[in-house]
Amino acid sequence: MKLNYKRTILVGMAFFLITAFWQAYDAIIPLILTNHFGLPQSASGTIMSIDNILAVFMLPLFGALSDKVNTRCGKRTPFIVIGTVVAIAAFIALTIVDNAQLAKVLAEDFPGFVERQYQIYAESPGMNYNLVAPEQRIRELTLELTLANPLPLVGFIATLLVVLIAMATFRSPAVALMPDVTVKPLRSKGNAIINLTGTAGGIIVLVLGMVFGTSKDNYMQYTPYVLAVTAIMLVGLIVFIIGVKEKDWTREMEEESARLGLEDEPVDAQNEAGVGKLSKAELISLMFILASVALWYIGYNSITSKYSVYATNILKFDFNFTLIIAQAAAIVSYIPVGIISSKVGRKKTILAGVIMLASAFFIGIFITSSSPEFIMYPVFSLAGIGWATINVNSFPMVVELAKGGNIGKYTGYYYTASMAAQIVAPILSGILYDLIGMRYTFFAFGTLFVVFSFITMLFVKHGDSKPLDNKSALEMLDVD
Repeated sequence: MKLNYKRTILVGMAFFLITAFWQAYDAIIPLILTNHFGLPQSASGTIMSIDNILAVFMLPLFGALSDKVNTRCGKRTPFIVIGTVVAIAAFIALTIVDNAQLAKVLAEDFPGFVERQYQIYAESPGMNYNLVAPEQRIRELTLELTLANPLPLVGFIATLLVVLIAMATFRSPAVALMPDVTVKPLRSKGNAIINLTGTAGGIIVLVLGMVFGTSKDNYMQYTPYVLAVTAIMLVGLIVFIIGVKEKDWTREMEEESARLGLEDEPVDAQNEAGVGKLSKAELISLMFILASVALWYIGYNSITSKYSVYATNILKFDFNFTLIIAQAAAIVSYIPVGIISSKVGRKKTILAGVIMLASAFFIGIFITSSSPEFIMYPVFSLAGIGWATINVNSFPMVVELAKGGNIGKYTGYYYTASMAAQIVAPILSGILYDLIGMRYTFFAFGTLFVVFSFITMLFVKHGDSKPLDNKSALEMLDVD
């Protein structure tokens, strides 16, 4: 029993382009909302949660829908192709709408106005120096401009909805494709390769961020950057279309599962809720797995959705290179984590990853703007390894409990938990940032929820795969 790495990488190209998109989205959208529209962190966080609100409803829907579709290209491929093309076009249009708002802001020269205001106070002895910070005053003036003519903001949000809906239509089908073509005992290693491929897309976009200087200029036009990102997405889609033979590979997986005695019960033996004949203990484990997913995503997303803002405005660091370090650490760990989990079990491996992630976030609390920037590199390396360790194993634990042809539906369950958590994360953390300040709550908030996920994960009793009887560790890396 060997994992076909070439096939898995080709399947992972769908996740490659998804990750490339979200890396760019998380990097620039908070900056646009904060710097170009002047929105407070709570309002920005609310808008950043729209994708998660849509995903809670759309990911299970399109995951289950793709279970039932049967086209010449397969069940999942049509969703991936159409969704990607629409998302690319709408993402480019989004930056054009932003350019209209940016032109208005630049015409007002708010940074120059505030600088002149402070100069007047500095040259006037006896004047009241109780002024707000220059950055805050600039955002206040920008928000006043936005409210005076909200049309660009309305257009921006409307276009953003199109982008997010397009992305939501194919995420579950894209992720469900790996278990469609991979037998159950190999899905942790398969998920490691999928995440490895996705991380490569994220790193490429981070490098593009450094090339285009996305962390250097609060008033840059993002259209050239997004054109480069969407070009990368398009390349990933073309490789996927040419390389993936979904129907043939799915049939071969089913034959292999039957030969090894791993086939599932027929779909028609399952109940309407789609949880098959799960025992009470299995159902409890599923609930605790999903609770754990929700909790660590709240902690993790509260960091990733606003790190570009925190690094730029609070620490004065280049967020792109720090995130590249985290992604590189994840890349190095994906395959070893997949091998380790097949030996010691998914649950134990996840718990180790949770400890690493919580430790990294806790250390981050003590890093300030006076700290050397390089000190963040080992912290985010640890976070990257911890998150990779969690991700490689959590999704396979959920679909391990799937029956028959319901992998898409269980993929939807997984993403319902993760996306619901990501609705809560930016809103709740944004409110705390406005009330207390990002400096004192940013990493503390993430640490707390990751620790909670460790507790719930202790109650999970099902979802580990059967141990593999491999002749050697080298066989686990064979490619046919």
